[in-house]
Amino acid sequence: MSSDFEGYEQDFAVLTAEITSKIGRVPKLSADEKKQMVANVEKQLEEAKELLEQMDLEVREIPPQNRGMYTSRMRSYKQEMGKLETDFKRSRIAYSDEVRNELLGDDGNSSENQRAHLLDNTERLERSSRRLEAGYQIAVETEQIGQEMLENLSHDREKIQRARERLRETDANLGKSSRILTGMLRRIIQNRILVVILAIIVVFTILTAIFISVKGH
Repeated sequence: MSSDFEGYEQDFAVLTAEITSKIGRVPKLSADEKKQMVANVEKQLEEAKELLEQMDLEVREIPPQNRGMYTSRMRSYKQEMGKLETDFKRSRIAYSDEVRNELLGDDGNSSENQRAHLLDNTERLERSSRRLEAGYQIAVETEQIGQEMLENLSHDREKIQRARERLRETDANLGKSSRILTGMLRRIIQNRILVVILAIIVVFTILTAIFISVKGH
């Protein structure tokens, strides 16, 4: 699922970059070219909205415990989309004013002011686009670091589990060895008791034989 989201995410980044570039180029085009560019941008904005909807559906399928990072990224993309639409509306208004001035035969001073204003907006859009790209790169790097940390934690957990299993096996072996040593010690004690008893019997037998022998003489 995350691969689908990342695919939509890359398409959205490319598409918004193209839209930003085209919005910035509108003031520099001729009337016919501007009209065509405006129609093109409108179409791409619709495509960007569809991508956002697809990404939103993908995020809803993510388990709640893993959804936080994707939700934050979606919020950023929606803000970026809203800003693009606002900038496009401003560009269209400026374009409409310029067309009206040309039709009314205005002196061109207003047009120059609008052009300067649009150029300023274009520069701001480009700066915003660069910041968004940097933010996106940071988000991707953060995700990669998070995945690496999760993998490392998983490996550490496996090592701890293996160590616990070895400890259990060692405890079991120690218990078995202790039982064997206890049995051996018990047998040694029993053997020593038997030896003492046999020694007493032998000594008693010898003493009895000596006593009988001496008494017979």
